Amino acid sequence: MLVPAFKLIKAAQKNHYALGHFNINGLNWITVYLRTAQETNSPVILATSDRLVDRLGGFQYLADVTQYFIRELQITIPVVLHLDHGTSVEHTKQAIAAGYTSVMFDGSKLPIADNVRLTKEVVDYAHARNVSVEAEVGAVGGNENGIISGIKYASVEDAVQMKNTGIDFLAAALGSVHGDYVGKPNLNFERMQQISQVTGLPLVLHGASGIPDDQIQTAIKMGTNKININTEINYAWINAVRERINRKDAGHEPLPMLEAGNEAIKQMMLQKMQQFHVLGKANITKDKVEENSN
Repeated sequence: MLVPAFKLIKAAQKNHYALGHFNINGLNWITVYLRTAQETNSPVILATSDRLVDRLGGFQYLADVTQYFIRELQITIPVVLHLDHGTSVEHTKQAIAAGYTSVMFDGSKLPIADNVRLTKEVVDYAHARNVSVEAEVGAVGGNENGIISGIKYASVEDAVQMKNTGIDFLAAALGSVHGDYVGKPNLNFERMQQISQVTGLPLVLHGASGIPDDQIQTAIKMGTNKININTEINYAWINAVRERINRKDAGHEPLPMLEAGNEAIKQMMLQKMQQFHVLGKANITKDKVEENSN
């Protein structure tokens, strides 16, 4: 079933784990994510990056096909369909109209006053329609969908301003990057803890692919309750497909290649959900959904 993220994030915050956010890059990503989450009784966030939505079929198609697979695969665990890095207020509204249950408005490249003002507009619109909202302060660096940017560290003051918009969770840029890391990641845990304590908001870690496990565990202890994974999933798929294609008995059928990629997605997803301590937590989040529905 599709549910808003705010009906899951508080359970994660209370029980000290992180929800796994996994980006969609094709239909098989959706089915593997759903089946793996169902098999392990784990809540899951399926996300589409705004800049890829049109290439994947558009908001309505992605929402409809996700709902279709949920029905056909008899998925009963809580599932969030999330817009990642929404580039405009209008795009967040389009996603909500299509059936997304969570949206991120990314105004991180704007002056903080404009970011706060537009985020508040998204919050008012989304909450009236039972949809959760994520925002970003600072700027996560790296290469995302061909757009390269540097890191701008989030400040506590900006985080407090953003909290006052009524958002449900906050992506505070604290040293992570999208895409591949050059050197070892180095997150600012002191600032992370300050923002978590001062705002009380569940925090989101973008660009988590490639961050060492010890830093992931510290981030969860410091109040991170949603962790975004894309690059490592994609590398797992690419490497598995490449290996299968290069076998001497590869043949001409594409299905074995795709199945190898699907299995690689599944294994990486399992590894990450175990790392985030979210495996088997669907019952906790179902209880939270029922509690918030009463």
